Amino acid sequence: MSMRASLGSPIPEETVRIAHAAFPKGNVFMQMRDALGSLYSDAQFAGLFSHTGQPAEEPARLALVLVRQFTEGLSDRQAANAVRGRIDWKYALALELTDPGFDASVLSKFRTHLIQGKVEHLLLETMLTLLQERSLLKARGDPTYGFHPHPGRYPDAQSPRTGGRNHALCVEPPRRGGPHMAAGAYAAGMA
Repeated sequence: MSMRASLGSPIPEETVRIAHAAFPKGNVFMQMRDALGSLYSDAQFAGLFSHTGQPAEEPARLALVLVRQFTEGLSDRQAANAVRGRIDWKYALALELTDPGFDASVLSKFRTHLIQGKVEHLLLETMLTLLQERSLLKARGDPTYGFHPHPGRYPDAQSPRTGGRNHALCVEPPRRGGPHMAAGAYAAGMA
């Protein structure tokens, strides 16, 4: 078994070429990768895993998969299949088109490590920090507080994805309806 390139590595040329041919204008996953880079680093999760034994999947990549999984409301099996078969996911995860992915049980095990290590908040905090640094999210107290998928395009800070409601830290989960949940649980896919 060979080691894959890390999530922080450049996206493989063939993956870039095919993804841009399939999505000439990009899509949300590709745009997020282009705007935020790899988002997470393996060092953020180093304390969760033993330094001995068989190498696991990259925690930074799994963290990104969890966020994308919950964004689309996918089961672990569906998310693992998306990693294996979707060009936009391979682009966002900096994977070769031929990458075989991983077994769906890996996501559940990783989620358990996050909860037991009490670091599930890293998924949200890292994303919020990067969004604020790139002026895609305004700080609380700012009159334009909220998520800006396109800075300057929504001056009233109301994203069209939230039905005109301003929810920078609360989101409505896909497929579940009902009350809003904390974005930390949303981002971690654990609610």
